[in-house]
Amino acid sequence: MTNDHESAGYDIIGDIHGCADQLEALLAAMGYRRSGSSGAYRHPSRTAIFVGDLIDRGKQQLRVLEIVKAMVDAGTARMVLGNHEFNALAYATESPDRPGKYLRPHDDPTNTRSEKNEDQHRAFLDQVAGETRAKYLEWFWTQPLWLDLGELRVVHACWHQESIDLLERELGGDRLRSVDDLVRASTKGDPVYHAVETLLKGPEISLVDQNQPPFLDKGGHPREQARLRWWDGGAKTLRALAEIDDSYTTVDGQPYPPLPEIEVAKEYRAFVYGDQVPVFYGHYWRRGTPQETRDWTGYTACVDFSVAKDGALMAYRWSRETRIEPGNYVAVR
Repeated sequence: MTNDHESAGYDIIGDIHGCADQLEALLAAMGYRRSGSSGAYRHPSRTAIFVGDLIDRGKQQLRVLEIVKAMVDAGTARMVLGNHEFNALAYATESPDRPGKYLRPHDDPTNTRSEKNEDQHRAFLDQVAGETRAKYLEWFWTQPLWLDLGELRVVHACWHQESIDLLERELGGDRLRSVDDLVRASTKGDPVYHAVETLLKGPEISLVDQNQPPFLDKGGHPREQARLRWWDGGAKTLRALAEIDDSYTTVDGQPYPPLPEIEVAKEYRAFVYGDQVPVFYGHYWRRGTPQETRDWTGYTACVDFSVAKDGALMAYRWSRETRIEPGNYVAVR
């Protein structure tokens, strides 16, 4: 629905992860002020869009949720689900076929993911409890997995039209509508699972299939899959498409060798974004400034700059330009 807030454009705000002070500072810097009986932040001529990952990690998660929900309810903002909101729903939902077991495992010493899930989600559980948590989980159910507003698109991790088309067919729209939908989105092998994973976590490329060694990620965990640089419309080779940070090493601690300039299979190239409609996304924990990263092109722009890891809370101020302009980013550090 278009309203008077949308006349001048949208301010797309990156992953917040419980950093309310930075969120309020960023909104103030962009001209948003509290108003009305709800006290929601409002701009006289613009609308905010949040790319998800409001929760986990930071120390002010309840305040972030209060701010964002008030804005969405008042029509001064929109949002899409991030993988952390999706994970929260799965963590809180019992499997219909396994009473006492949850779609995202926890409190389960027999499941190797359980401890990781508990650690990642602990701050949210501690800070947002009881009926308050239930209220926000119920609200998460109502939020879309992507936004296609014609002139621009917003998704948490990857815009992939084939996955979006599949979810529209299988879910009947752009959001999860039932526990059965969430079960499918949490079950490996289900087409809905793979589509949701693509949109909320991004595609990956197998290094082993390309005869390349595994690497140790930033957490020291060996990985055989690298994130796929789907936003680079001109990328065709392994070196261009596989994201390997300069700090990564092989499993024996040696600097990770440069990837070869070999063309990858079509199944991977199919994820590359080639449309001429600006798309905004978060998820990727960038550092520095947008100009220093390779994460914006003429039609794609990352807005996640690691605010919960001493980085910046970033927004892109879109005013109906047809191509991304790096000068339109604004940050609070």
